[in-house]
Amino acid sequence: MKRDTNAQDPHLEQQEGEPSPRFGPSLRSDARRNRARVLEAAQEAFASEGLGVPLDEIARRAGVGSGTVYRHFTSKEALFETIVLGGLEQLADQAEKSADSADPAAAFFEFLSLTIAEGSVRRDMVDALAGEDVDASAAVPRARRRLRRGIGKLLFNTQQAGAVRDDISVADLMALITGLILARSRNDGGAAVPQRVLSVVCDGLRHGCANDAAAVPPGRPDGTGSGER
Repeated sequence: MKRDTNAQDPHLEQQEGEPSPRFGPSLRSDARRNRARVLEAAQEAFASEGLGVPLDEIARRAGVGSGTVYRHFTSKEALFETIVLGGLEQLADQAEKSADSADPAAAFFEFLSLTIAEGSVRRDMVDALAGEDVDASAAVPRARRRLRRGIGKLLFNTQQAGAVRDDISVADLMALITGLILARSRNDGGAAVPQRVLSVVCDGLRHGCANDAAAVPPGRPDGTGSGER
């Protein structure tokens, strides 16, 4: 019968990260399972509540003790880093890919729409994009800087194509993205409201630019363009 290493045997709890000859591979297996449970619970908790969720709550959702969480992650910030780092790197990859597109306007507005849609269901990404402090290491700030560089290049290319007004900075765009994610995540006015707000923002980004027609509006959930009625 599998033993509960967190509640039934304090010795096992203490030794989870350091397998002894007595327990060997079984203990290592328990440690891997516990770590996976912590990561799964943390991903759900951070996505719904952001960095503010207590570590004890993550442990409770994972069905382990707080000590088990600390054995795998030195702090809540280290756990947060593990969860959000992959998401930031993925966004940075997409921004860099979009920046190399032959159609920068279409790539820009598609990236904007997809980033807001994904971020609206992940509060942790809002915290990460907004620069919420993560003290575990420099990995998250480094990924965030890489993301800003990718978005900056994409914005520059789109402005050079005359599809976005040239007085918008990367800082302005990041603030817009973060604000739109928050607005969408808290929307209670129906499915059409977030897309309508995004369309208004995109119209503002195009206002006064050299070539309004080059800017492709984001599609609606039903697949139609924002200019269609």
